[in-house]
Amino acid sequence: MPGNRGRLKSVVVGVAITGAAPAFAQSSVTLYGIVDTGLGYQSSQTTLGSTSGGRSAVKMVNGVWAGSRFGLKGAEDLGGETKAIFQLEEGFNSATGAQSTSGLMFNRQALVGVTNPRYGSLTAGRQYASYYQLLSPYSPTTWLTGFYGAHPGDLDGLDTIYRANNTLLYMSPKIGGFTFSGSYSLAGVPGSVNQGSTWSVAAQYAMGPVGLAAGFSRINNSTVNGGAFGADSTTSSAGGQAGVSAVTNGYQTAQAQQRFAVGAGYKFNSQFDITATYSNVQYIPGAGSAFRDLAIFNTGGIVLHWKPTAVWDFATGYSYTRATKANGIMSSAQYQQFNLSEYYSLSKRTGLYALQAYQRANGETLAPAGNGTNIIDATATIGDGFQTTPSSSRSMFAVGAGIIHRF
Repeated sequence: MPGNRGRLKSVVVGVAITGAAPAFAQSSVTLYGIVDTGLGYQSSQTTLGSTSGGRSAVKMVNGVWAGSRFGLKGAEDLGGETKAIFQLEEGFNSATGAQSTSGLMFNRQALVGVTNPRYGSLTAGRQYASYYQLLSPYSPTTWLTGFYGAHPGDLDGLDTIYRANNTLLYMSPKIGGFTFSGSYSLAGVPGSVNQGSTWSVAAQYAMGPVGLAAGFSRINNSTVNGGAFGADSTTSSAGGQAGVSAVTNGYQTAQAQQRFAVGAGYKFNSQFDITATYSNVQYIPGAGSAFRDLAIFNTGGIVLHWKPTAVWDFATGYSYTRATKANGIMSSAQYQQFNLSEYYSLSKRTGLYALQAYQRANGETLAPAGNGTNIIDATATIGDGFQTTPSSSRSMFAVGAGIIHRF
């Protein structure tokens, strides 16, 4: 009997190990990344808010075609087609080795959640709001890059600048071509569920050659009634405010930012496709804001993409942004931007690229001045790669070329 019990125990342990093996086999963790470095030229560079003293500049640039990064992502099969998922992603400056956002180890994404092909996915952490996730396929940044091709200053958040902390996001499965998503970011400000929060809803239809999406997003400043952007605001990056540029410099103290956008795309064949976007962006003042009237920016843009061979991609784009007259401005700010891009695939993972862009600004805008604002001439700021180094004049020309490797 003792021998039989010993043999039975061995069988039970063996069965347990055998039964556990498939679960381990269905778990996976992937290390991935991008390194992107090049050289860039801009015809005029000055400090944010300045309208004089601009000089041309040649410098090394990084993360132009796609932001340099490394990350980990994984999934574990929980049974019934449900999986636990996670993603941790850090951005870095490939020219210096520094973090792209000082003080944030996983500044691009840090999330965990569950997913099921029938019910969709629910994730929690620092991530992109629903607005961006469903509109991004029609963004100008797909082929023109965010660095050179985002709408001026990435005003409408169609690039990857606006990541939200403490976010719960639901993404539906694709049903008859439709996908729906909603996200809410909790600021955790005592006594208020709204102050500092971010919320977003979006829908997308994609079937065959046709694609269409619409989204809405609202970002609330955690500073009561507006003022200096609060560190508890959910789009804060280590206490800093995202999306500040020569376009929005005078509106940093808004009580809230609100974005609505629609995007569409059509693929004619394997060589030609077209995308277009329209956005309405509002900077909403509060009692503590340095500006007093609602500031509204409307932007329309179009991108043509041509792939003549397996290794070449070309694109051209145009966008027009116009602000409304408000806050004492009699000549509203206007920005016209023209873009070209060329990409050559050396392999599936490595490519060479070149980019050219020109922007012309007209009208007036606001700049911070002490506790208030000044009306100044609108100055050019191409894409979102020149947020802190805009032109000192109404025009800017910029070119860049580089190499990108994905692993």
